[in-house]
Amino acid sequence: MYFPYLRGKQFELIALREGSGMLAKNKTKVSPIIEPVKDSTTFKTTINDLKNKNVNFSVIINPKVGDLQSSTSSILTILSKELSGYQNFQLGIILSGKENHKNLIATLKKFDSILHGLTLIHNATYDNIDDIVSDYSSAIPVKYNVVHFGKTSRRYYRNFDSSTIVELDDYFSSQQKNSDYKHFDESDFSEEHIFYKKDGFVGFSDFLTIGDNYSESGFLPYAVAIHLSYSDSTDKIKVKHFVSDSNDDTSDVAGKFEEALEKLVSWCNAKKFKTSAVNTFKELYDSGHFPGLGTIKKLSILNHIEVVLKLI
Repeated sequence: MYFPYLRGKQFELIALREGSGMLAKNKTKVSPIIEPVKDSTTFKTTINDLKNKNVNFSVIINPKVGDLQSSTSSILTILSKELSGYQNFQLGIILSGKENHKNLIATLKKFDSILHGLTLIHNATYDNIDDIVSDYSSAIPVKYNVVHFGKTSRRYYRNFDSSTIVELDDYFSSQQKNSDYKHFDESDFSEEHIFYKKDGFVGFSDFLTIGDNYSESGFLPYAVAIHLSYSDSTDKIKVKHFVSDSNDDTSDVAGKFEEALEKLVSWCNAKKFKTSAVNTFKELYDSGHFPGLGTIKKLSILNHIEVVLKLI
């Protein structure tokens, strides 16, 4: 099962909302994890769309980035209202080494109407993790233990029931500047979808073509880069990087997008690579329309999820 991990920024949420039909058709294969960063209308409409299509998902109630840090009660209040009567979701808790578990559990117990299941995201190593998981289990059943392999010790996942373990890592090769992707053309992503069952896990998770790094600031780029996931002849996932050429200043972002998009369309035609997102990219190319940088990210996310779902 695939657990795409998304922060609740606007276009990440819009990607989930617009892709909810695809998720619904593959509901036995996918369960998004959402770390909300803002109390927005988009967040509420997105979880409602997932609810209406009976898609399973997790919402983190103690986010570590964004405006909703230290807002656990506020998030739970939102979920109590928006997801009333719905049971096919989990509350997510990030374990980063700084949590007051007693306070978190006490807060959870105040919202018993939505305590249907828990997803623990392990971003740190604890010596007493068995006791911690047991304490949470006393309040709400732990359905998934999502173990961030890049932030825990090598064999940490062996602490948990194999039927609950989801492996998480950041496979996207982030660069400091968009223009830096010109030196790569493409990068390896992962092959966890091939091996996760053999390794004894119930699922695998990644940060898609965004990466784990979080930034709230927006700025005009010197270069436009489009990241497109695809699978090679051995079913390994790779990411093509299509980068603009006129990268000396921040003027004419639409022109930069056109340069990058022309490369994407040419490559997709040559490889006969097709996804719903690629179809949209081609429509944008034919119309000469620049939809904005957020839409580029949205389409990259949708493409990645579709590629993964076709492989599992």
